[in-house]
Amino acid sequence: MSKTFLITGVSTGLGRAIATEALHAGHTVVGTLRDPEQIKDFESLAPGRAHGRVMDVTDHDQVTTVVEEVTEAVAPIDVLVNNAGYGVEGTLEEASLADARAQFDVNVFGVIAVTKAVLPSMRERRTGHVFFITSMGGLRAFAGLSLYHGSKYAVEGIADSLRPEVAPFGIRVTSVEPGSFRTDWAGRSMHRVERSIPDYDEVFGPIRENRLAISGNQLGDPAGAGRALLAVLDAPDPPGHLLLGSDAVRLVTQARTAVDEEFAHWHELSVSTDLPDGKVIA
Repeated sequence: MSKTFLITGVSTGLGRAIATEALHAGHTVVGTLRDPEQIKDFESLAPGRAHGRVMDVTDHDQVTTVVEEVTEAVAPIDVLVNNAGYGVEGTLEEASLADARAQFDVNVFGVIAVTKAVLPSMRERRTGHVFFITSMGGLRAFAGLSLYHGSKYAVEGIADSLRPEVAPFGIRVTSVEPGSFRTDWAGRSMHRVERSIPDYDEVFGPIRENRLAISGNQLGDPAGAGRALLAVLDAPDPPGHLLLGSDAVRLVTQARTAVDEEFAHWHELSVSTDLPDGKVIA
């Protein structure tokens, strides 16, 4: 059955790939872009079913206006794909507070704004599916991406809390955690903080060099990510979390195993802080 998608950030990368696969499957897709000159190109993918809209997720008034207009002019939104975002690369000490605010404005507050704009109609109709395109970096962290990881961990927490909140209304929530995909994320789309502290040369220098070298040679196929999302959409019992890519599966599993082992090692100290007459709340 054909559905109406709203996908943020469809000019390139995973957003474009997801939109393309959804259109190929016969769905209607409203894709947001920041450059009005890109609308014609996007709509040419499937005339009559591909609809481009200019929207900046950090302009919350614009977000509300666009969602309302799409609902009236195209159709109520059945599927929201929160894809728009970018990465800030740099050590926490070298990054500025302006870098941090900009990262969270797009990756967190932009996601919140779009989701809040779409939810009322889904709740009233008792149907819908919200996808959060996070990252394997929302479930494990690497040095040199503290601001990016912070934003993605935040989205993971938002999604995990939203899921039981809206489940009674027939709304499904899935966090999609891609590994390394062949997009511009590690290339021109990444904001690289200027180096300023030589003490970090040894730990961070090789990380930046490696990421620059791998850009354009990543493992993941964006079209495959689009097909995977559609498979989840059609599943009778969709997952709350979906890792994409063998690298994501391997690296996240390693990280979660290490955390489980650490919890076990410190178990006695952890439980020693209980009061004998305390109440168990969950």
